[in-house]
Amino acid sequence: MSKNKRGAVRQLSRTGPVATATPLLTQSDGSVVEAFTFGDPEPVSRIQLLDYVESMFNGRWYEPPLPWEGLASAFRASPHHGSAIYLKRNLLKSMFVPHPRLSSATFGAWALDFLVFGNGYLEQPRSMTMRALELRHSLSKYTRRGEEAGSYFFVRGWQQEHEFPQGSVFHLREDDINQEIYGLPEYISALQSAWLNEAATMFRRKYYANGSHAGFILYLTDGQVDNSDADALRLALKNAKGPGNFRNLFLHMPGGKSDGLKLIPVSEVAAKDDFAAIKNVSKDDVLAAHRVPPGLLGIVPTNAGGFGNAPDALRVFVDNEIRPLMQRFRELNEWAGEELVRFIVPPGLDSAPAG
Repeated sequence: MSKNKRGAVRQLSRTGPVATATPLLTQSDGSVVEAFTFGDPEPVSRIQLLDYVESMFNGRWYEPPLPWEGLASAFRASPHHGSAIYLKRNLLKSMFVPHPRLSSATFGAWALDFLVFGNGYLEQPRSMTMRALELRHSLSKYTRRGEEAGSYFFVRGWQQEHEFPQGSVFHLREDDINQEIYGLPEYISALQSAWLNEAATMFRRKYYANGSHAGFILYLTDGQVDNSDADALRLALKNAKGPGNFRNLFLHMPGGKSDGLKLIPVSEVAAKDDFAAIKNVSKDDVLAAHRVPPGLLGIVPTNAGGFGNAPDALRVFVDNEIRPLMQRFRELNEWAGEELVRFIVPPGLDSAPAG
């Protein structure tokens, strides 16, 4: 996701890990007790994806209320988020009846755009005799609404816009409470959870790729070790990461005290970042936003009771979620003056069981 004043900021670059030492106190013999750590603080941006106000008019078309690049990037941020959207799209496409003017492929792309962006666009080309030809899908990520009703533009980049003929684009939009130009998807409230899921996974990947897994505090109090020996030991510890990590260190200290050198492991505590809990909580948030039963996404249950009867869950899901979506897509029929969108629900999914 690129940096945008009304969008989220996804950090695209990171500086390499740097060892920084902080002097704590100076002992009577002149030696300095230091604590050092690796890495820089994680930057946190105050700019959030959801901090939008309205759809700004730039003189020709209205800008989206939030950057569509952010929603496109978030679509693949969490496996549960993308899988839930694909499930709805696949069910709709499996029940869709193709029409000579609306193919199954065009409907599938239109439905996916609507579920991801809350906006779906179809262009109605016409022949020289003004006969209506097969509908064509226009990518929601680049389609913009003009100032006048029925005016739309396809904007790939700077000075790469294309204006559609007046009234030739059908716009299916999800309702929004802040503006009536563009739609917004229903899952907006779960985006933070989807990004948390992605961040937890990326943190674990970086943790293992970094190689510094054997973290500890080395507490050295024996007077037999002078400052030069401590510097050599510190340098050896700093180099015990990356390529060649997990190697052993040897310290020779004749006449030293038994407790003069203590090793306090801390990596076990640091690594316990509740990874499984974060993944599960963020997964539940995303599924709640999409209202998808977990059993339909191939999620393995962790409890003894499981997720219940999968066919019954599918029937309820079709009744509560897929049928309302079907009704939304049928709005094209009124605009086109012909029944272009029609669905056939299989007998096993025609209704939820009574009781």
